[in-house]
Amino acid sequence: MSDEPQLLARVHDGIGHLTLNRPRAINALTHRMITGIRDALGQWRTDPRVRAVLLDGAGDRGLCAGGDIRGLRENVLAGRPNDTRDFWRDEYTLCAVIANFPKPYIALMDGVTMGGGVGVASHGSIRIVTERSRVAMPETRIGLAPDVGGTWLLARAPGEVGTYLGMNAATMNPADAVWCGFADHVVPSDRLDELREALFAGDEDPAAIVARLEVDPGAAPLEAEREWIDACYGADTAEEIVARLETAEMDTARAAAAELADLCPTSIVATLQGVRRSRERDHLRDVLDQEYRTSSWLLDRPDLVEGIRARVVDKDNAPKWSPATLAEVDAAEVARVIE
Repeated sequence: MSDEPQLLARVHDGIGHLTLNRPRAINALTHRMITGIRDALGQWRTDPRVRAVLLDGAGDRGLCAGGDIRGLRENVLAGRPNDTRDFWRDEYTLCAVIANFPKPYIALMDGVTMGGGVGVASHGSIRIVTERSRVAMPETRIGLAPDVGGTWLLARAPGEVGTYLGMNAATMNPADAVWCGFADHVVPSDRLDELREALFAGDEDPAAIVARLEVDPGAAPLEAEREWIDACYGADTAEEIVARLETAEMDTARAAAAELADLCPTSIVATLQGVRRSRERDHLRDVLDQEYRTSSWLLDRPDLVEGIRARVVDKDNAPKWSPATLAEVDAAEVARVIE
């Protein structure tokens, strides 16, 4: 095991600088990292030396690939599911802390930023992507559902695009991330060091620095797909969404139906209902409570351990979901959990 700290937290020239430091794992979040960020923000919130917070990731692959799902699976197999619940409780609470942080919270979402990475970045006040960014909530691939405030963000994307992104575990490019509300600005990756240096210098407001360095994100590819996404994903049930996709004229719609066939049926239903319910809630904290109930319920089901086995451990990409089809999912039971 490496002696390197998993999180670097230091104050540098008035900037509280957080660096996720597990580059070999694309900075996947552990419980220790979550509590470390929480503790640092708690200190910096009222520290007069700290005028802003900067979050970035070690290595060149991404800010954060998500939570440490290998550890999640190990907890369940070892009979310690409450360890994972404790992790989620602290992680979701941290999302609310970030969303309400009183100083500029600048997140550099360079490269892979998915799942838990979205949680520690996209609730910040200045969210930056680069041309290398790939942003997603991919939980339906492993038997979970979007969490860390993901359904709050997905519910507020244009039309039914958030429903599509969550159900299909689809990936956004930088322009998509800005258009969908997961990010605010695009800064070229080769100017991130310049951005950091300007922040540390303290001569400009952080927002002014970003405005000087940002580039036009360009057209969002998802915007061009919105017509069929809205038409198909506006259906009341997951089964009806699939039926509309399968009979649509667009190849992209039929491809989306094929994607759903490979994902966890219970997770798909939970994601659809979760995004719809999150639209009705006025506060992020209420959505985080909803997501905690949903995740905790899914933790007790067989799909999550099986999905992580198939996607991450054995990598055979052949999960055996239970139930295996959307028709077999008890949507009423899912609704009771989410409510």
